[in-house]
Amino acid sequence: MTKPRYLTKSRFKMATECPTKLFYTGKKEYPNTMLDDPFLAALADGGHQVGELAKQYYPKGFDVTTLDYDEAEKQTLELLALDEVVIFEPAIRFNNLFIRVDVLVKKGNLFELIEVKAKSYSSQKDKDFLNTKGNVSSKWRPYIFDVAFQKHVLKSAFPQSTVSSYLMLVDKSATCATDGLNQKFVLAKDEHNRKGVTVSSSLNAEDLTNKLLTKINVDKVVELVYRTELQTGMPAYSFKDNITALAKYYQDDHKTAPVIGKKCKTCEFQCSTGDEQKGKLSGFKSCWKEQLHWSDADFNDKTVLDIWNFRCADKLIEQGIIKLVDVEPEHIGEVENKNTALAPKERQWLQVEKEQNKDTSIYFDTDSMRNVMASWIYPLHFIDFETSAVAIPFYKGMSPYEGIAFQFSHHIAHEDGRVEHAGEFLNTAKGEFPNFEFVRALRAQLENDQGTIFMYSPHENSYLNMIYRQLSNSNELDKNELCEFIKTITRSTKSSKESWHGERCMVDMLDLVKKYYYDPATNGSNSIKYVLPAILNSSQYLQEKYSKPIYGSKDDVDGCANGTDSINSFNFKEKVWIEFDEQGKVKDPYKHLPKMFTDISDHDVDLLSEGDELNNGGLALTAYARLQFTHMSDYEREELKKALLCYCETDTWAMVAIYEAWKEMI
Repeated sequence: MTKPRYLTKSRFKMATECPTKLFYTGKKEYPNTMLDDPFLAALADGGHQVGELAKQYYPKGFDVTTLDYDEAEKQTLELLALDEVVIFEPAIRFNNLFIRVDVLVKKGNLFELIEVKAKSYSSQKDKDFLNTKGNVSSKWRPYIFDVAFQKHVLKSAFPQSTVSSYLMLVDKSATCATDGLNQKFVLAKDEHNRKGVTVSSSLNAEDLTNKLLTKINVDKVVELVYRTELQTGMPAYSFKDNITALAKYYQDDHKTAPVIGKKCKTCEFQCSTGDEQKGKLSGFKSCWKEQLHWSDADFNDKTVLDIWNFRCADKLIEQGIIKLVDVEPEHIGEVENKNTALAPKERQWLQVEKEQNKDTSIYFDTDSMRNVMASWIYPLHFIDFETSAVAIPFYKGMSPYEGIAFQFSHHIAHEDGRVEHAGEFLNTAKGEFPNFEFVRALRAQLENDQGTIFMYSPHENSYLNMIYRQLSNSNELDKNELCEFIKTITRSTKSSKESWHGERCMVDMLDLVKKYYYDPATNGSNSIKYVLPAILNSSQYLQEKYSKPIYGSKDDVDGCANGTDSINSFNFKEKVWIEFDEQGKVKDPYKHLPKMFTDISDHDVDLLSEGDELNNGGLALTAYARLQFTHMSDYEREELKKALLCYCETDTWAMVAIYEAWKEMI
């Protein structure tokens, strides 16, 4: 029997991003680049215990757990026969529309539809979910659309009822009433490999005294949405008409005419050349071929989607300017306040120009970088943090999504060329708040000299500012000393009540990359995960030095570049970082580290490893969540901790390698 093709809330959400995706979803011939493992996705996303916490606010609720559409609908209708009832995950169907509501409260003829989201809400900043123009805020649009869709289905299925709609969100102003609350919600897989949450029998009324979730009525903004066109490319005009049209398209397996644009860059229906050779299809290519009449060869050319941090891609695509060879300087825009550092628009045009001229040479502002380096004080310190932010706090008095700094790595580069992995910190103990011990360990690493300190992205600065606030509100005996240390190596953030700029304020290598360095091999990305492989392939110095087993060797290695001594390492032994593939390219070191997880696909590992310029710690964050919120053996825990240490050490070694290459280039 053919499974019915219902438009569900997840499919509707996908369609609001791009209605053509409905045609590709669920088809084996169109690979989906989203995470394969739903349990892993729950860990990576974080906050999935929030749904279970919401249920605790309704202790008499009934849970509909079956995945079978018909059985779920049958159980739901039986429960709705009661005059008053609370149901978790009830199945509501109307024609070819089907939803599972997070929480449904029925009192006679009145329904409360509650959508639970692990997203933080501030009553001061977010208020009624509208922007200054009175439209739905882009930040909240997907969530409001979700509720609007569900309300339409519920009201259509029960036309005589009155439906009030709500978002239940994480309240940023709330504080946790007890210690260890988050440890009472453990993630586990059910028999269908879906995420499940086991609630500890020790959860009590005191734990729930301070509500971390807030329920906000969204009826007004939902009514506004019903009067709003979704977006260009939708099959109908009004919101409700689009629901009907999209459901019919999906039911009939009919493809909506694609509208291409900047959104295509993040399309999940793309596949590798290898997959295509195996007969798989790319939804992305199908859309672009249909609209642009491209051949397979056209996709070898770079497009406006590849331009770094470019916000005018849609405008150019509408004008028919797709490939970089057709982009002119005026399409990027004039540069104001020109100075020695590359302005963003200059960098964008540099990327375009090099592509147009087939110029693979590296741009490096030697004079500016030499001047910058002259201000650095040796020894140089390179640090990298791994962090997490969980919805349900660790400790009494903490707010939701207060950051956790659970790991750092520290490399030192000396003026004479010596390099050492000088220290590291890792705390993955279940339910333990590591931040203050983290700062104590960091201070012990950095307080022995006045050497310049490096980070890659403002992430480390932001987290130390947050820990500064946590310390200020704590009863730690050494909080004043720790706060003063933090102020010496950071600058205050915009949200800080105080203002400071430390005399050893960390230097952001990402900022240096953006201003003074560009390698076409990075394809416009400034993430360290792209910059490192590019610089390893271009630097003869690095290739000579790190093709020998000097890293993690206690003895000098004969033939070492420039007589450099062996490099101390806490996690590697005689590591050779430089290895070449069949094409003579240096292999990406990140792809040859010990596996963080042995039970997930390489596809999922790659997705979690991909990071933007500001956050490349998806894999480490997921590992930390696994250590905190799942059951595993002591052996598994130790292996995962070893892998975490290797990954973080690689990040700070990567920073050293980039510095060494730059130093050699000037």
